[in-house]
Amino acid sequence: MSTLKLSKRVVDALSAKGAVYIAYDSCLAGFGCRVTPNGVKSWIVEYRAHFGGRRAPKKRITLGQCSALTADAARHAAQEILARVRLGEDVAAERAALRSALTIAELAKRYMAEEICPTRKPRTAVLYESYFRLHISPELGTKRARDLTRADVLQLHRKIGSRTPAAANRVLILLSGLFSWAAKIGEIPEGFAPAKGITKFREEARERYLSAEELARLGDALREAETVGIPWEVDEARPTAKHAPKLENRRAKISPSVTAAVRLLLFTGCRLREILHLQWMEIDFERGMLFLADSKTGRKPIVLSSAALSVLKTLPRAGRYVIPGISPFRPRYDLQRPWAAITKRARLEGVRLHDLRHSFAAVGAGSGLGLPIIGKLLGHRNVETTARYAHLDASPLRRAANLVADQLASAVGQMPAQEVETG
Repeated sequence: MSTLKLSKRVVDALSAKGAVYIAYDSCLAGFGCRVTPNGVKSWIVEYRAHFGGRRAPKKRITLGQCSALTADAARHAAQEILARVRLGEDVAAERAALRSALTIAELAKRYMAEEICPTRKPRTAVLYESYFRLHISPELGTKRARDLTRADVLQLHRKIGSRTPAAANRVLILLSGLFSWAAKIGEIPEGFAPAKGITKFREEARERYLSAEELARLGDALREAETVGIPWEVDEARPTAKHAPKLENRRAKISPSVTAAVRLLLFTGCRLREILHLQWMEIDFERGMLFLADSKTGRKPIVLSSAALSVLKTLPRAGRYVIPGISPFRPRYDLQRPWAAITKRARLEGVRLHDLRHSFAAVGAGSGLGLPIIGKLLGHRNVETTARYAHLDASPLRRAANLVADQLASAVGQMPAQEVETG
């Protein structure tokens, strides 16, 4: 078709035919109006990619329908695209890539399937999936990954942090890992990191150690739980209270395997999953060792104390697992309900199962064992992890303080502390 200087009047005069055709502009090469058999008219621009040349593939971009875009505005848009083409850009390819770009929800699904599930532990994968499902996808899921801004991530981080700062920080770390992986597979440009540079919330370190008195109460509660049972309360004001058992019968026994699990957590300093997933085949009674095939830090040997060995020897072997679940062929999932009852009875509300591990380390540090030994017992890979207990290892410092202060006390005519106590 012969070229015309495309204007509103010229375009309006173009009539539909039996096939699609293009009326090209006489003033700007590659710019034209595409007309369909249904009479729909759209502005287009055509070019040859990779700096032109007849061997280069021809690309076409639709700028918009003629009813929504004036001839001058469409011609100006075409000029800008052609200018970018002369600089070596392939605008059509860029637009196609943008249209096919994954959303955050789609990218997260691939990340979980291709990166997290094959390389991380199952419970880690479950945790990450929950962060995506509960926090990230509801807020950012429909956004294209390439379009996400630091402001978007900051807003999400602050929103989560207003309720749970620790979770907000974990979400930020997860997003950072997501974008690093996306850059590796070419879904986003290298260096595109909208989660970078955002200040994390300050987290309060929870280092709860049970005192000797609290440990005694815990021991009493454990013995009561596995023998006569822990008493439970009834709201006497409720209509159904009259059907409740007599006061002396309101007790709930807790399984010996549960109380054994609590004692093992305390006597070994192990993590919860290391005890709940412990198998009989991983115990060497002769050498007094656990050889865990898969702990948080990988394969790990654990030295068993006499107290821990004593607990293990009292347990029946009902299946593969030392602490079986409902089925003897599956491990117990958690201890939350019985632990809540035990801590309530022992007046230890707020104490977590993980605090038993802290208590194990605290007793070791307070006994002057030294951080390297404590780190070995706990299975820490890095000394920095054990360093949190450094302030509890006060024995060398106390001896040094006494040595200095006693000399100073003698110099000023004051009796040292031991002489005061014996005098």
